[in-house]
Amino acid sequence: MEISFSLKALTTAALLGAAGLVIAHGNVTPQPVDTGNLPVLGDEILAENPFRKGGSHGDVNSLAVQIGESAYAGNCAGCHGIRAMSGGLTPDLRELTEWDDEYYMGRVLKGTDRGMPAWKKTLDQNAIWAIRTYVESLPKPE
Repeated sequence: MEISFSLKALTTAALLGAAGLVIAHGNVTPQPVDTGNLPVLGDEILAENPFRKGGSHGDVNSLAVQIGESAYAGNCAGCHGIRAMSGGLTPDLRELTEWDDEYYMGRVLKGTDRGMPAWKKTLDQNAIWAIRTYVESLPKPE
C-alpha cells in the first residue's frame, strides 16, 4: 500500500510539474493584430523593415511602434517577456543585434524547432514588421 501511495504521489507531482512547464511557455494562441492605418505591404515578403526610420515607410514609424507594442503584448510577451525583457528561458529580443531583417522575418514566419510557433498563417508582414519596429524602439539592456 505504501508503494502504491508513493507511486501515485510521484505521478501526481510529475504531472503537475509538466503542467507548469506548459503554462510557463505562455499563451501561444494567436491574437489578431489590427494594423490600422499602416501602408499595406502586400504578400511578397520584404527583406528590410519598411517601418524603420529611414525605411521606405519610415514616416509611419511611431504608428508602427504603437501597433507593434499591442501585437507583441498579445502574441510574444507570454514567452519573450514584457517589453522584450526575457526571464532567461527565451532570448532577450532587445539583445539580438546580429539578427538582420531577413533572418528575423524567416525565423518568425517559420518558427523554430525549440518551440516558437510559425506565424506565417496568423500574422501578416505588416504585423510582423510592426513588432520588429516596436522591439527596436525599446532601450537596450545595460
